[in-house]
Amino acid sequence: MKPQIRSLPPNGVQMTMQQTETIYIQSSGDVVLVRQAVRQMAVEIGLSLVDQTKIVTAASELARNTLDYGGGGTVKLETLQEGRRRGLRLTFEDRGPGIPDIDLALKDGFTTGSGLGMGLSGAKRLANEFEIQSAVGEGTRVIIVRWK
Repeated sequence: MKPQIRSLPPNGVQMTMQQTETIYIQSSGDVVLVRQAVRQMAVEIGLSLVDQTKIVTAASELARNTLDYGGGGTVKLETLQEGRRRGLRLTFEDRGPGIPDIDLALKDGFTTGSGLGMGLSGAKRLANEFEIQSAVGEGTRVIIVRWK
């Protein structure tokens, strides 16, 4: 099956990565580690307290989804430099069952579990950039970016 892809259009400006870290998500404790690492990098690049809270909240939701729905996976944290602005890009990947209908999964209130159905749609609202790729039987990749 061909993967579904939804993303914001690229702005065509050259970006450079400054720092990269990968965290394995295999347990609830790893979700906490993701939150801590994201907060630390957000502080290091000078995000405001509001922007720190937004990226940490989105990361927490996506890490929990990676664990609960994807059976575990990874998140890659990258600090970015684009001209004078700095950002934090998070790439969550799993090899779980995939998402059969991305549009439906991005609707507020949609859930296949016992949650409130705010994880994907909430993370999208909290990020400046959001991209999701998923193929049934192959897994899911979600990329978010928060800019200063």
